Amino acid sequence: MSHLYRYRHVVRALAALACTLLALAASAPAAFAMRTGLEGSGQSPLPPSNGKNPTYTLTHAHTVVTGGIPGWQLAVIVIGAALLTMSIALIGHRVKAAHRDQVVPAT
Repeated sequence: MSHLYRYRHVVRALAALACTLLALAASAPAAFAMRTGLEGSGQSPLPPSNGKNPTYTLTHAHTVVTGGIPGWQLAVIVIGAALLTMSIALIGHRVKAAHRDQVVPAT
């Protein structure tokens, strides 16, 4: 009996890990981006000081949410995605079961 089927599972797991790491590496620059000031204008993002006692003003940013998705629509999307996933898994299981070798009892 060949043990090559075990290597397929290892290769699949390594491929999934590689794809995950690639996706994380691709999205990391956007996730850690921040504004540092007025780029290209030569102005400092900090207010000028008199040299003796620098004063920095800290401001709080308030986000304004004017739109969004209502909760019931989000629930419908989640339930639809779960049903679609379940359907695909069920069809895949039945296709796999149909292609198995049939065991015939010895008479």
